[in-house]
Amino acid sequence: MIFGEELQAWYQEHKRDLPWRETHDAYKIWLSEIILQQTRVEQGMPYYYRFVERFNTVVDFANADEDDILHLWQGLGYYSRGRNMHKAARIVRDQYNGIFPVDYKTLLSLPGVGEYTAAAISSFANNEAQAVLDGNVFRVLARYYGIETPINSTEGKKVFAAIAKENLDHNHPAQYNQAIMDFGAIHCKPKQPLCEQCVFRLSCYAFTRGEVNQLPVKLKGKGSRDRYFNYFILKNSDHLLMSKRGEGDVWQNLYEFPLLESDHTMDIIDILNDKWFVSYFGQDADLSILQQQTKHILSHQNIYATFFEVRLKGDLIQKKSNWDYVILKDLDKLAKHKLIFTFLERSNF
Repeated sequence: MIFGEELQAWYQEHKRDLPWRETHDAYKIWLSEIILQQTRVEQGMPYYYRFVERFNTVVDFANADEDDILHLWQGLGYYSRGRNMHKAARIVRDQYNGIFPVDYKTLLSLPGVGEYTAAAISSFANNEAQAVLDGNVFRVLARYYGIETPINSTEGKKVFAAIAKENLDHNHPAQYNQAIMDFGAIHCKPKQPLCEQCVFRLSCYAFTRGEVNQLPVKLKGKGSRDRYFNYFILKNSDHLLMSKRGEGDVWQNLYEFPLLESDHTMDIIDILNDKWFVSYFGQDADLSILQQQTKHILSHQNIYATFFEVRLKGDLIQKKSNWDYVILKDLDKLAKHKLIFTFLERSNF
């Protein structure tokens, strides 16, 4: 039995029960694929249900405010995914009469849809013969065929794309793609793969040569940049001073507290003597630490955040245009990044 047939036979016995596999609706398949980028199925599943319940069609999604999208997305990270989804939904509404495209080439033209996502949607929704290549597929193919070319290199992408295309079952592309993705996710796992129970153990290059832990090969990425965020919590009766992040940086358009970014850890004395702090909060401000410095890891960035409580004898000296007081009971309505809503969950406001 050839590789693809063996794989699909395994899939019939072990496939995962996932809600987006019960539909050919390209919109819902698109939702699931974008949500699951950089996200485990267990974490992404509740978000999928929330979005489907709130926005049952792509037109519903397109008609929503971006703040509503980001609020529902809260906790998933990589917020650019949510913003790109909103842009894509509006294109589908305006240019395709609200009918989500199912062909590979058209899908590639949508914001946030790359080769993998376009292949997944077109094969699952339209049974188009497009081979998917995600982390699970790279791993299975690298181990089975003994491919040492780095998966994130230009040459590697060509090599793996060719092998994936060669193995694709053109009669059942959707089932084949789901099979190889599931096989990588729950059987040929990154760590502790189930090699002794594997249907390919006698023909797998990596297993027969004891190289399972060496494959796939991946080039090392860039080093991470350290950033130091000093957040200021200022309460005024039943209001809290909040700030909306601007464009061109992490967490754009999400809400947080007024922020002073520094190139090193700052203590209370450092901040009270800082010109920026004094220009907004004054020389008579009282400062205390509400939460000691915590580390938050992003792609290529390490955020070191400290939360300070500010108490003023009078009013702010000046207020930035993106700062505003928000009633405490309305905080839940704001889209906030993980650092902020985790802090709020642990605080008594």
